[in-house]
Amino acid sequence: MPDYGHDLLFGAVLTPDVEQPHTVIELARLADRSGLDLVSVADHPYRPDFLDAWTLLSVIAARTERVRVFPNVANLPLRPPAGLARAAASLDVLSGGRVELGLGAGGYWDAIASEGQARRTPGEAVEALGEAIDVIRALWSTDAGSKGVDGRHYRLDGARPGPPAAHPIGIWVGALGPRMLRLIGRAADGWLPSATRLPPAELAAGQRIVDEAAAAAGRDPRSVRRLLNLPGPGVAAAGYELPGPAPAGQLAERLAELTLTQGVSAYLLASDDAPTLERFAHEVAPAVRELVAKERAVS
Repeated sequence: MPDYGHDLLFGAVLTPDVEQPHTVIELARLADRSGLDLVSVADHPYRPDFLDAWTLLSVIAARTERVRVFPNVANLPLRPPAGLARAAASLDVLSGGRVELGLGAGGYWDAIASEGQARRTPGEAVEALGEAIDVIRALWSTDAGSKGVDGRHYRLDGARPGPPAAHPIGIWVGALGPRMLRLIGRAADGWLPSATRLPPAELAAGQRIVDEAAAAAGRDPRSVRRLLNLPGPGVAAAGYELPGPAPAGQLAERLAELTLTQGVSAYLLASDDAPTLERFAHEVAPAVRELVAKERAVS
């Protein structure tokens, strides 16, 4: 599996805890000051103990200067894609081009159904996600003509695109199954799995599926960014070295290896601990960049 040559990105996954709203904002500001590239929050609209992800991201964008923000990942069944497209583009404009779109097909169907959305089979979830990407891209189009998407789950019938985003927003899909991975290769801008659910051997297999699907669709596999959510200290993730008592260099070496052999180019640490995030930004990220730059220079 090759190094795809992408610039390296590092970021945080923050808990949108309704009991500590100001803490979440301050952690995002710390990530911004510390030089991290991305701040993301989980999107579980059915959880009353969580702040609404898009509302929180809007406040984070307003209180930071350079970090990019995105949902990790937006719950498609409870976020209709037309509204999601316009919300993301609007926040991108307001933030000066600092929004990306993490997108997921949904997984907690009992909770989703409790909010009034019909359950989907795995096949329906793949189909709906593909249609949603078509809708989102149509409404982000710079072509002013009316748009149509003739889907079974989502449709556009003469819809007008806009507002135009400030920059090309990436659609990064959080998914694991082979059908979803083939969809990512065909239509998405990035694959965003979580290390707790994806052992290294399965990461390599998933990369091959994405690559093959991209090539079959006439796309360069390198156009699909590979990202990875990393759990914080004390959370098991077999095969990955995680932040904690071990030297930062040990984690940096592991992440550099993943970049150079598996093509992963963005790492997001799930932690609500300020010192851990600072260590990730100040020690781990620079070390990974240095190791990868050295290897790229001689290859």
